[in-house]
Amino acid sequence: VKTMRSNLEHSSAAKSSIISVGGETASEIDFNDSISSTMWKIFLFIVILSYLLLTVLLRSMVLPLIGVLMNILCVTAAYGVLVAIFQWGWLPGLGFEKLGFVDAIIMPLLLAIVFGLSMDYQVFLLTRVREHHNSGESTREAALSATATSTRAIIGAATIMVAVFVMFIIFGVHTIQAASLGAAVAIGFSALVVQLVFMPSLITLLGDKVWWMPDWAKRILPEIKLE
Repeated sequence: VKTMRSNLEHSSAAKSSIISVGGETASEIDFNDSISSTMWKIFLFIVILSYLLLTVLLRSMVLPLIGVLMNILCVTAAYGVLVAIFQWGWLPGLGFEKLGFVDAIIMPLLLAIVFGLSMDYQVFLLTRVREHHNSGESTREAALSATATSTRAIIGAATIMVAVFVMFIIFGVHTIQAASLGAAVAIGFSALVVQLVFMPSLITLLGDKVWWMPDWAKRILPEIKLE
């Protein structure tokens, strides 16, 4: 009897180990786990690619680092707003529904959108800084000149993108609404605060250090003529 009972217990354990769970809830959990396990890969790929492209374009290893860190700041600002509104229930008077969570698909989607759009404004500003510096201006003068000549273009482009995202916020379903809100916040923050305040200030404070690049990198990397 003991032998039979032991065999039955082993058989039951073996069967329980291969039991699969189906349904919408299980699929949702698997989907969230899949995104969580790959999120760091997406983040790492975008950061490294952005840094390398900016390094080639700007002929510097400090400016791209500042740019990538500022883009990460924009992404975290967007994530924070989404958590505050949709998870914590802030600003209910604006028509946002408190769900107690943020859709997992929004995180990688927003990361890609914000990094891409922030890079546009960043490249526009930093390439102007490099042009002015190459023309003989000091780093401080180049930062001020680039900011003065780029402000209207950056604000205008950001205003258009924010207006488009606001329309999706008003008329979109929850997932589109949340993604559009995060993108609008990130783009507005990037244009008005990061590109026109933080970046010029950091460049001015660091001075000529922002153009640092080792000789071996100068020999390896191609030089792009911005003019």
